[in-house]
Amino acid sequence: MAKALTPVSIEAMKADPEKRIEKPDPALAGLYLIIQPSGAKSWALRYRFGGKPAKMTLGRWPVMGVAEARAKATASLDVLDHGRDPAGERKAKADAAAQSDRDKVVAVVDLFLKRHASHNRRGDDVAAMFRREVIGKWGERDIQTIVKRDVIEVLDAIVDRGSPVTANRLRAHLNTLFNWAKGRDIIQVNPLDGIRPPAPEKARDRVLTPDEVRLFWQASATMEYPFGPLYRLLLLTGQRLREVAEMTWQEVQGDKWFLPAARSKNGDEHTVPLSPEVVAILNDIGHVGRFVFSTTGISPISGFTRAKARLDRLMAEAANHDQPAGSDPVEISPFTIHDLRRTAATGMAGLRFPPHVVEAVLNHRSGSRRGVAGVYNRFDYAEDKRQALESWARQVSAMPEDRQENVVSLSLAR
Repeated sequence: MAKALTPVSIEAMKADPEKRIEKPDPALAGLYLIIQPSGAKSWALRYRFGGKPAKMTLGRWPVMGVAEARAKATASLDVLDHGRDPAGERKAKADAAAQSDRDKVVAVVDLFLKRHASHNRRGDDVAAMFRREVIGKWGERDIQTIVKRDVIEVLDAIVDRGSPVTANRLRAHLNTLFNWAKGRDIIQVNPLDGIRPPAPEKARDRVLTPDEVRLFWQASATMEYPFGPLYRLLLLTGQRLREVAEMTWQEVQGDKWFLPAARSKNGDEHTVPLSPEVVAILNDIGHVGRFVFSTTGISPISGFTRAKARLDRLMAEAANHDQPAGSDPVEISPFTIHDLRRTAATGMAGLRFPPHVVEAVLNHRSGSRRGVAGVYNRFDYAEDKRQALESWARQVSAMPEDRQENVVSLSLAR
């Protein structure tokens, strides 16, 4: 009588490079160990259903051991004894599970990002917001079960933690997602219908004062690569955070930075003249990897929130360094990294450069560069932009050396 299969005997079995081998398990009729010419081993059940031979793969060895293979084969034979096809029944369950999974929020979001948001220049930001704010809460729920109250609760929680603008952006992205899903007949109703932006927004007008610029410049000098040099380039060039943070060495040619249309927020190619101060910063970094600012060498930097918190702390320390003992601490009004762009624009305007030149530096479609006028006015103002950026860079870099004003005139905390 043949001996039942055991782990030891199975491990000892050798493959035939010319053909597949099927070893029956004497302990259970119909159960076979399949040995491929490659040496891979798996379990299969052979049976008859409806008068015809059938086969069902149970699992791979050694992931599925002997005892589990016999248990699964026995369960399948029990299904067969009740007049049902075990292979057909397993396929039906798998299809039902797949049908159910495809309606989960995480699956719909993945499809949305692939089919729709990936064509958006800020698709990565949308994906990050969904992962951060939505997937952890709704990921395993069917998207049809998300109702207006669910959305309101998520948005209110974001507002309550002090991020009203983020709540407004998430509402806009969710509205796009659900409208897209409705158009594909995934859902019948958009739960965002009737939900207004949860917080009022007003255009920011925050500009760093000359004393704050001086503190910023001093603090950024103490920050190591990549964030110290990144912050300085943001202030000196007046360009957008993502555009600078994702700058590649290939885009930098001598004293010019060629920002391609694919990376520009408004879809326009943009040439940024680089002042000697910016060129010096880039030379100090050194050409390593593809990206100018990177901690991995293969991808752009991240971790902006922590870096900004450190910058704020360093600026506060610098502002209070020479304060008399017992005096109230100097308080710097909160600002965002985008406010550096507005500060640069204001600084160039203060140096008497006209609005159309500042707009050209910022790559803005506004004023003389908007609409029909912008179509016909393609003059790049290259020399004007260079003069504006170089004048601004000289003014900023000279601030820490200005000895005429040693008192930081900022508002005191009360």
